Amino acid sequence: MSPTHSIQAGDQIDQYRIEGTVATSGMATVYRAIDTTNGIQVAIKVPHPEIECDPAMFERFTREADIGTRLDHPGVMKVYPTPDRSQVYMAMEWVEGRLLRQILREQPKLPVDRAVKLSIGICKALEYIHTNGVAHRDMKPENIMVNDQDEIKLIDFGIAANAGARRLTFGNFSQGMGTPDYISPEQVRGKRGDARSDLYAMGIMLYEMLTGTVPFTGANPFAVMNDRLINYPPPPCELEPSITPQLQEIIYRALERDPKNRYASAREFAYDLEHQDLVGVANRSELSNWKRRESPPAHRNLLIATFILIPLLILALLVVVARHH
Repeated sequence: MSPTHSIQAGDQIDQYRIEGTVATSGMATVYRAIDTTNGIQVAIKVPHPEIECDPAMFERFTREADIGTRLDHPGVMKVYPTPDRSQVYMAMEWVEGRLLRQILREQPKLPVDRAVKLSIGICKALEYIHTNGVAHRDMKPENIMVNDQDEIKLIDFGIAANAGARRLTFGNFSQGMGTPDYISPEQVRGKRGDARSDLYAMGIMLYEMLTGTVPFTGANPFAVMNDRLINYPPPPCELEPSITPQLQEIIYRALERDPKNRYASAREFAYDLEHQDLVGVANRSELSNWKRRESPPAHRNLLIATFILIPLLILALLVVVARHH
């Protein structure tokens, strides 16, 4: 079947019989399908035709497939190998459940026990991928699936990175930035995200699950990213009194601006969540200084805008060149 053909229910892509469309994004369409060799339900992710002409976006798609086929953990969505495929697609494990984002839309502030349980599951999945040399780099509620038993799966490894792999060029830098609400300070400064960036994003998500809001805000994405460089968030217990000093300390350790001061591993993060009575509470300046809000100098906003806009312009140029060859 040609990649440009409009895929419909009943169509066959190699051994997979399409049952219907699940979701469509700017990059690909996901279909529910049946593997006719074994009767197992799967998800088929097919990139839009223009993605194959876009070097950076196509690299993102193939990287996600490569990483997914190497990982095998109950907390990570599996990608099945398809060496003899007739067109570009990914055959993925069918995951029942809802996105964590959907859950937070319905219930912005989760009970402490549930938020902690979800966070432990996410940390254990992160420990597995980090141990296997992969950093997700786009941790956010949109990339966490949750089933009826509150078991989680990490999804969407599109901007994940392999340890030791080449640094992203400016051409794909925009795809490696992450999401403004969850991006780490080092990524804001233009550095490549790594496992410690995932732990920072996990701290943001835990804060959000417990308080109903993200810790850093602003009028636009640049302001949101700047806020974490110059200001402290409101202490979680100010927004939700049921948060203990120990749990608040865990969040602060994950949200340290300097990666060296964060948890050294997702395993340590999960251990503290499981043994909160053993967590020592530091006398933090953040607890008293958070109300002092500073605005970034204009040149800093310009610098961050430059970090993002220049890669986008270069990426656009690459797309134009690719389409004319």
